[in-house]
Amino acid sequence: MNDYWCIPPKENAEFVAAMEDILDIYEMPYDPSLPVVCMDEKPYQRLGETREPLPMRPGDDQKMDSEYIREGTCSIFIFTEPLRGWCCSHVRKTRTALDWAEEIKYLLTECYPGNEKIILVMDNLNTHVIGSLYKKYPAQEAHSYARRLEIHYTPKHGSWLNIAEIELNVMTRQCLARRLDSIAAIQLELAAWERIRNEDCEKVAWQFTTPQARTKLISLYPKYEESKE
Repeated sequence: MNDYWCIPPKENAEFVAAMEDILDIYEMPYDPSLPVVCMDEKPYQRLGETREPLPMRPGDDQKMDSEYIREGTCSIFIFTEPLRGWCCSHVRKTRTALDWAEEIKYLLTECYPGNEKIILVMDNLNTHVIGSLYKKYPAQEAHSYARRLEIHYTPKHGSWLNIAEIELNVMTRQCLARRLDSIAAIQLELAAWERIRNEDCEKVAWQFTTPQARTKLISLYPKYEESKE
């Protein structure tokens, strides 16, 4: 059996610089006027039933046929503010630059309309750039959104540093680990999960710090020889 991991490169200055930047962000105290929001997205396979599942009975699991129908794929976007205990998710047909731009507009105008600046943590997918805003909106509008974003990218092969990915894993286990055949059905389930998650105010207390990284992940840091005077 193979075990798949996201293996970071050794002795890579670019990786550790981005990692330490993210770790510094996570050490910041909670400030509602300058929220730290993490963003991620994932593809999801829509699946339908070939036969109607058998009704559930007391003390027994629901039984469904092993065959299924592939109904296509979609993309799930999620934003989470770890120190506030808040998340927001949407389902889209695609994951293009225009989709990302629309999600950013929703984040800024609907979720944080009164904040002058938002710290946004995400991976460096090619659509996750300010230019995507200019592809979707007129320059004046795109600029108004861009100036409110302070973007920090996780390093390549460093997805474990994105708290939104952790939230996606929780979502998958609690909500998406079954067959859902339409975007409407997925969005309905996510809305219910999101409501409970936010009511419970599930916060994330990040524990891993830069000093710990310099000790435990020493192999990732470039090695230097002390110069001799």
